[in-house]
Amino acid sequence: MPIDAALIAATVDHLSRHAPFDRMAQTHLAWLAERLKIGYYGKGEAVLAPDQGAAQTFYIIKQGIVRGEREGEAAWLELHEGECFPIGALLSRRAAISHFRAETDVFCYELPAADFHSLLDLSPPFHAFCTLRLADLLAQSQRQTQARYLSASTEQQSLESRLGGLIRRAPITCSPETPLRRTLEIMREQGIGSIVVTQADAQPLGIFTVRDLIGRVILPNAPLDTPIQALMSPQPLGLPPSAHAFEAALAMARHGFRHVLVVDGNRLVGVISEKDLFSLQRIGVTQISSAIRSANELGQLQQAAQDIRQLGHNMLAQGVGAEQLTLLLSTLNDLLTQRVIELECADAGLDRLCWLAFGSEGRLEQTLATDQDNGIIFEVRAGEDPETVRAECLSLAERINRALDACGFPLCRGQIMAMNPKWCLSLAEWKVLFARWIDAGDPEALLNASIFFDFRPLYGQTPLADQLRQWLCAKAAATPRFLHQMVANALRNRPPLGLVRDFVTESGGDHADTLDLKLNGAMPFVDAARVFALATGSAATGTAQRLRQAGLKLNLPKAEIEAWIAAFFFIQLLRLRRQHEENESGQALDNRINPDRLNELDRRILKEAFRQARKIQARLALDYQA
Repeated sequence: MPIDAALIAATVDHLSRHAPFDRMAQTHLAWLAERLKIGYYGKGEAVLAPDQGAAQTFYIIKQGIVRGEREGEAAWLELHEGECFPIGALLSRRAAISHFRAETDVFCYELPAADFHSLLDLSPPFHAFCTLRLADLLAQSQRQTQARYLSASTEQQSLESRLGGLIRRAPITCSPETPLRRTLEIMREQGIGSIVVTQADAQPLGIFTVRDLIGRVILPNAPLDTPIQALMSPQPLGLPPSAHAFEAALAMARHGFRHVLVVDGNRLVGVISEKDLFSLQRIGVTQISSAIRSANELGQLQQAAQDIRQLGHNMLAQGVGAEQLTLLLSTLNDLLTQRVIELECADAGLDRLCWLAFGSEGRLEQTLATDQDNGIIFEVRAGEDPETVRAECLSLAERINRALDACGFPLCRGQIMAMNPKWCLSLAEWKVLFARWIDAGDPEALLNASIFFDFRPLYGQTPLADQLRQWLCAKAAATPRFLHQMVANALRNRPPLGLVRDFVTESGGDHADTLDLKLNGAMPFVDAARVFALATGSAATGTAQRLRQAGLKLNLPKAEIEAWIAAFFFIQLLRLRRQHEENESGQALDNRINPDRLNELDRRILKEAFRQARKIQARLALDYQA
């Protein structure tokens, strides 16, 4: 029956409590309400089915629960008050893929398909929600996070900013023939700490900074008439104006730079310094990376490790996205680990090993709470006994593992560390071990594969790791039975969506009413991405990178891939937020969350993220008939 005119205002008020209607103009909401009808469906009654042909109605649940089912599968979708369906079918003007059935007595607002398409044209928020639903919800959630911490971060620069928007002045430059004296005079006159050396067409050739004075001018006693080209740092790093501030920060951290050039094509348009990027309680990326590189004893590295964690908390409060934040944390942790190894190797004289990172560190996806997962590949030269080389490596590895533990990276409870002889092996031994896991395919082998196959070289003889990766990709792709077993193992870990409640949580004990965001949320994406990478021979280890590369090779729809990645990183963001809150209150950091304590928007996105986890698992099951 049509909605009575007297109920239109009440309908608008009701819809305004739910996304995307809460962001639509009142005139568009009224337009929508005037065209709605109300439908009733008794418990167990079909609301919509694939055999009904092209979808003719847009449904908004007014009251009750609707369950989505697919042919031959258990219920995969549960929709509650304010949620809509079948958006994909209406946009594509096709039949629904799922059966939608009333789980309880259900009342739905119903809008004809023609009016649905008209509303898409009328309302930009409605259009964004329907065409970029998960991305739109994530943007709302990020805005909420930023607003929550606004008072603490109003003076902090957003790492999502484009570099072009951060340029405050035209770059100060000089020609390569400019004498050192004149170069220094220009820097003093302009009050700058760096000057870019360019050609006549503004193409940058190098950069000279105040930091270069001691090593390149004062100590060598360089004549003041020396052309600056002989003293500059050549081929400075340049990024386009469209790059994000985060990319500049990451480059500074990796290379120890304090300046990044902004280059449009081959033309210099600006210079970004660390001061332009950060004001994070006086803790900046390059300060930390510089402190790590110059550290000569463990105490300095312990302080740097604390600074890394504090920077992570500051950036989280600032609203930095999970993908950027986990990559930045992992990069800084890499630098710290590398410096620990350098200090310990100084007297060891070992030049035939490669330090490997496994698990989340191998994937560059570390959060604020992380332990050690590492190992060693060593080279055995002609006439050498592997056991003798292993003994030398193990002595060194124990010192490194203990030092990392002192820096806040706890020893792995599962003993997946380089000081364990099981994970300190020659290249030939790693190949034998990996081959045994691939050929056996038993539960223990599959568990090991899910940890160790995400390895990444961190220090030393990286060609050893490259050879192992090439061998592994070829071996796994040539063993389809193993990939099927990996898929079957991955599908045992189902996302915790419930039929009676939104989420399945633990019912008792210390973890009552919580769910594990790492195990049940992030791992379905990680496991699926690993299978795709092994199947396509991809050398990538990061989940997002693996999915994007596999999507191209497997011809998966880009929108589908990006939805999986967005869902994965929202779950990562919730993990980071939770760990931030635990740190602030002095609790031990973990990956557990009580979904009932989330706000309505985050609960909704978490449900959608778990649905995306089910979709990626459905893709695995379809591709491998698992």
